[in-house]
Amino acid sequence: MAHAHAVKRHTGLMDWLTTVDHKKIGILYLFAGFFFFLVGGLEAILIRVQLWMPMNDFVSADTFNQLLTMHGTTMIFLAAMPMIFALMNAVIPLQIGARDVAFPFLNSLGFWTFFFGAVLLNVSWFAGGAPNAGWTSYVPLASPVYSSTHGVDYYVIGLQIAGLGTLIGGINFLATIINMRAPGMSFMRMPMFTWAAFITSALILFAFPALTVGLVALMFDRLFDANFFDTSQGGNAVLWEHIFWIFGHPEVYILILPAFGIISEVISTFSRKRLFGYSSMVFATVLIGFLGFMVWAHHMFTTGLGPVANALFSIATMLIAVPTGIKIFNWLFTMWGGSIKFTTANLFAVGFVPTFVMGGVTGVMLAAAPADFQYHDSYFVVAHFHYVIVGGLVLGLFSGLFYWWPKMFGRVLNETLGKWFFWLFFIGFHLTFFVQHFLGLMGMPRRVWQYLDGLGFNEMNLVSSVGAMLMGLGTVVFIINMIVTGLKPRDAANDPWEDGRTLEWTIPSPPPEYNFAQTPLVRGYDAFWKEKMEGKNAMTPAEPLGPIHMPSPSILPFLMSVGLFIAGFGFMYHNYYIGIGGLVLTFGCMFLRSVIDDHGFHIDPEEPQDKGVKA
Repeated sequence: MAHAHAVKRHTGLMDWLTTVDHKKIGILYLFAGFFFFLVGGLEAILIRVQLWMPMNDFVSADTFNQLLTMHGTTMIFLAAMPMIFALMNAVIPLQIGARDVAFPFLNSLGFWTFFFGAVLLNVSWFAGGAPNAGWTSYVPLASPVYSSTHGVDYYVIGLQIAGLGTLIGGINFLATIINMRAPGMSFMRMPMFTWAAFITSALILFAFPALTVGLVALMFDRLFDANFFDTSQGGNAVLWEHIFWIFGHPEVYILILPAFGIISEVISTFSRKRLFGYSSMVFATVLIGFLGFMVWAHHMFTTGLGPVANALFSIATMLIAVPTGIKIFNWLFTMWGGSIKFTTANLFAVGFVPTFVMGGVTGVMLAAAPADFQYHDSYFVVAHFHYVIVGGLVLGLFSGLFYWWPKMFGRVLNETLGKWFFWLFFIGFHLTFFVQHFLGLMGMPRRVWQYLDGLGFNEMNLVSSVGAMLMGLGTVVFIINMIVTGLKPRDAANDPWEDGRTLEWTIPSPPPEYNFAQTPLVRGYDAFWKEKMEGKNAMTPAEPLGPIHMPSPSILPFLMSVGLFIAGFGFMYHNYYIGIGGLVLTFGCMFLRSVIDDHGFHIDPEEPQDKGVKA
């Protein structure tokens, strides 16, 4: 079999810098996201150390504001988003029977732009101070008048570059799920995690441009003396709130819907039952995505929008609880009468359900506009938000990691250490945030650096700080688990849980470069389970065995992202030569990508993977 082109194989670091394989990009996303999760967690622990006793001066007021801002920004944009993309990259092409994502080069570019945007944002710590206007960066706090250092400049430019990566990723997964499903996999046969990723990608496509517009306007205000948000010059400060939350509320669903998808997969697998009410789950997911764009002003009940606007957004916010409730009942009915196995993955999934319900209940409380005047900007909001994001998203992510770890790395995580991790993290989480509801109701405002003695806040703040330490301890156990597991041989079975229902469990762990030697033929929902029920332990192929076309690795995405990183620095410090130099590097790489023909290469799946390249 002769082809007119050969491919150069990279090894070691160069392999990771040039890869366009979705599985390796998933691993890159995972470790980058987990690194920033640790950074954000450290910032959280420093915040809790500062607040564990009244009138503490462990850190200065300005440092506290920087920690607060960077904790929120890091956790949402630099830890949660990439860890979601890690699981989407690792699992979605396998679940739909595809050999890769629709645009492998773009997938690589998405990761590297996210990574360099994240690095740029964190460089601010060493360059005269991190952003300090809160993670929402409200003006006028974020205007040059009140934030005169470069901190907020790092925020606006770093998030633009990182957000570009997210937007690219969202478009890529939309195209992948629409176009690359295996024969027989109709939309109503897709696994729930694939559905959740599909809706999430659509939300990214519509929500992230709003954030980009806001960040560009704020950048012009700060770097080029514009006045979009400067009220003294005819601008509008509340406009920033609208732009931020038109992105910010769908972002909450961008974060939580993949967790819903993970929980659906894990509970179904470990209950040995088909997911209850599959079609209602799909429609509930779509409805949540749709309503997510109609509730943003519930963050702004106290800005004086008036009773009509407040009433409309209040009703829409309460309405979104309905499809979420459908999901909760479906998970409970899936477990009902099932043969439940409490693996670590399932502990996180089952722990997710009541925890997320608690977050949802306080959400409905906050949706009542008159009551919100009392709760607004208090620790009650902090508690609600963390019950949804940590009790929802983070528990969901860890459930997914324990579940798909063997598929990603070929090794099953240690269950004993996993259960230690779950209980430390779960108990620590509830200790930290449950009492914060009462702190908020007693009047403790959020974002405060110190509080006076004698207000009744002391004991609960101490409990909260102890809980944060327990969560940190649990995370250390997880790191030990990763290291211990990493030292074991890669001996995970194709279907290590023995009850796998979807296509990813039909191929080796970790999968070969081409995923499927033959594209599978899907004959129903829970495609692999359907074959098992008929006594088969493999999928019926939809094509004969033959050479597989693969995309070539490329260093260009890495270099394009480096160019954006350099350009961000240049424009921030008004050094236009450096700024334009960075853009030249980026656009030069784009030009090369446009004019150089990349034919890829072919692998023959009958041969061993490392010898299967045909020149």
